[in-house]
Amino acid sequence: MLGRIQPAHFPKVFGPGADEALDGEVVRARFEELAERMSAAGKPMSAEDAAAGALQIAVGAMANAIKRISVARGYDVTGYTLQCFGGAGGQAACLVADALGMTRILAHPFAGVLSAYGMGLADQTAMREASIERPLDTDGLGAARETAASLATQAGGELRAQGVPDGALRTIARAQVRYQGTDTALTCPLPLDGPPQAAIAAIREAFEQGYRRRFAFLMPDRALVIEAVSVEALAAGASLDAVEGSVDAAIASTHRPDPLERVRMYCLADDQPAGWRDAELHHRESLRPGARIDGPAIVAERNATTVVDAGWRAELQSSGDLLLTRVRERARSRALGTEADPVVLEVFNNLFMNIAEQMGLRLQNTAYSVNIKERLDFSCALFDGQGQLIANAPHMPVHLGSMSESIRSVIERNPAACAPATSTCSTTRTTAARTCPTSPSSRRCSSMARPAPASSSPAAATTPTSAASRRARCRRSRATSPRRAC
Repeated sequence: MLGRIQPAHFPKVFGPGADEALDGEVVRARFEELAERMSAAGKPMSAEDAAAGALQIAVGAMANAIKRISVARGYDVTGYTLQCFGGAGGQAACLVADALGMTRILAHPFAGVLSAYGMGLADQTAMREASIERPLDTDGLGAARETAASLATQAGGELRAQGVPDGALRTIARAQVRYQGTDTALTCPLPLDGPPQAAIAAIREAFEQGYRRRFAFLMPDRALVIEAVSVEALAAGASLDAVEGSVDAAIASTHRPDPLERVRMYCLADDQPAGWRDAELHHRESLRPGARIDGPAIVAERNATTVVDAGWRAELQSSGDLLLTRVRERARSRALGTEADPVVLEVFNNLFMNIAEQMGLRLQNTAYSVNIKERLDFSCALFDGQGQLIANAPHMPVHLGSMSESIRSVIERNPAACAPATSTCSTTRTTAARTCPTSPSSRRCSSMARPAPASSSPAAATTPTSAASRRARCRRSRATSPRRAC
């Protein structure tokens, strides 16, 4: 429909005999019907607009899923390379990367069947785990090592029963470590030999690095507990060197390959309006290492189709991987207009919901309070400038009734205090906690600059503070009001 897949260059695997090509006319007919129904709701829309809207919604959903996982684990995806896999992965890879702020994409030669390829190369594994609940000290380390030795025998026996020789086996021991009095355990390497003090120091260092990255703070006054021990026995799978030995490993010589043909492809708006553009079409099997292809372009192959969108460049590596890099800064925000657009509404609905969910993940990760971190007794939502609810994450819904009232109260009492990027914490019980015993906090994010207030009213504090000082106030607040979550 959008030209991102060319039926003439797509495997003929459809129909009763699995020998028919894609039917582009059927796809167009269905999108024309959809466009008619959407146009009846208000804004006129073409079949291409409907298809492009569906693509935008799908891209937003994929990007939001990646954001949710990365935020929960404390990673910033903008510094990573996006791994493209699946037959349809390459068709949207550039758009997903743009949505995530990523600038590099890697497409393996078998990207279309990468899961099956990985299963064929995967190590044979057997895992065993046991709970020990011992302090991280010399005695606790000794108990963990004894447990790991027993688990290694069990896991190794399972693989030996499958015909794996002893010489091909190796084991990896890990410890689940947490702060005493908490429920969140992190996985750390468990040294099985060496001096106990050195092993304890290594475990503590690994735990603190992981805890700081994920939760942004440490609790040095808390003792560490080894909650459980796990052992993984592995037998190495096929060697990549042996499997991929046929890949041309010659030194890549940079060149511009001639396209097989030029086709029309519908591109989303960037520095140019959305519409049809000329695109080069290449067969990946005919490309030589060092080939450079600037978008818009299509790289067709037996197992997948990779779309190189405008502003991106694809280069075939000597390993056979296709590396896509953004070579032109992507277009920034543009005016959307005031007409109701069902595609834009769906995209922003998903985006606002994802922001609220990310707020909850970040709050859970960085909170000191057990009520928030482990009992999940909190709610996160987005409101407009008048305190009206825009989107709320599926947290504790009982909080939302008072949250809206509390935000409106802060806006009414402190109109000059709602400056951009300012955090506000309301501690007035009559407005802040009508349905929950917590202190609602909010953060104003706006492109409109306002002067900071000279002083704040008793109803709200709006002075920007550091994370350390906020946590210190939270600890003092818990000491005087144990039920208040910070």
